[in-house]
Amino acid sequence: MVKRAGKRARAAELEDTLCCCEYLDRKGQRSHLAACLCECEDLDECCERWMTCKSLPPGILERITETFKDRYMYYVFLLEVVPRGHVEYSQVALLTCGLILMLAALHQAKEDPGYLFSQMSSDKTLCQDSCSNNMFNKNGLGNFSGLCRVPASGVAIHNNTESNSTTLEAGTGQGAKDWCTKCQLVRPARAGHCRICGRCVKRLDHHCVWINNCVGEQNHRAFVLALFLFLLTSVYGISLTLDTICTGKNTLSALFYCPGVYGEYSSALTFTCVWYCAIITSGMSYIFLLQLLNISYNMTEREARIALRENTGQKLLWGMVVDTDQYNRGFLYNWIQFFTLRSSDLQQTAENVV
Repeated sequence: MVKRAGKRARAAELEDTLCCCEYLDRKGQRSHLAACLCECEDLDECCERWMTCKSLPPGILERITETFKDRYMYYVFLLEVVPRGHVEYSQVALLTCGLILMLAALHQAKEDPGYLFSQMSSDKTLCQDSCSNNMFNKNGLGNFSGLCRVPASGVAIHNNTESNSTTLEAGTGQGAKDWCTKCQLVRPARAGHCRICGRCVKRLDHHCVWINNCVGEQNHRAFVLALFLFLLTSVYGISLTLDTICTGKNTLSALFYCPGVYGEYSSALTFTCVWYCAIITSGMSYIFLLQLLNISYNMTEREARIALRENTGQKLLWGMVVDTDQYNRGFLYNWIQFFTLRSSDLQQTAENVV
């Protein structure tokens, strides 16, 4: 009776419709293909315990390892595609190098994007030094007025308590500086305040939720490089996989029509992973294209959103890019400025020190 009940329960489970990212594993059990998009209790529990510094329950790492084997494209590529013999070891090495370089660029993109630090502490030190120097005048008489002013360096602040920033009068030619009331600092032109990080960032482009970090002056090039390497590696891996499981067909046509691919577990799992990787690659391609267009017009995502909100920009290329013509100095100059972001910042810092 127990065996019959178990068979009926399993039959009822198999009759249920699988969701878009579910499949039946080698043991005939229902499992999810995309761990980041679907429910994975073991992975969620492990991440939560790591973040809260709690000990892991016994056996959870083994279950996560089993999940990792079936859900991640690179591991599936090594486990299911390479043993078929159609992929050479040099191609595997090239794909692995691309993945490593992409992870290195991604790590660099998660570094400091160019946070601005408050000058209140340095201003207090300067104020104390100024007071100590002016405590006694040339006649030896003390100055007990108790007033101390920090040099304003020719910059006038327009008070405005309703907005997050106030404009400063500065004839720099690079755009007006402004005062951030939340960070209590004077930020340079094109800098912005990130509400998620709670910090001001130099040449803020946007806050990327995928890397959980802002994209600014110091990591913008690494972010674009990570996108470029990801697209190259992903397209190359997809082409190698489709050439293996759909022999004799073009890569693009094999993605939409590959007869007999669901005949066995290995090819079905690999083909499904290829489709998920292709969907993610398409989304990243759109983001990469927007980045290239913004760099070509010397615009940031933040400046484009502000221009659209205030109706101060011109939509170009079917609305994919917004040009305010404020920083646009031509295609070649814009890209030169992008590749020399940090070097120009270091040069300005050295000039200020001198």
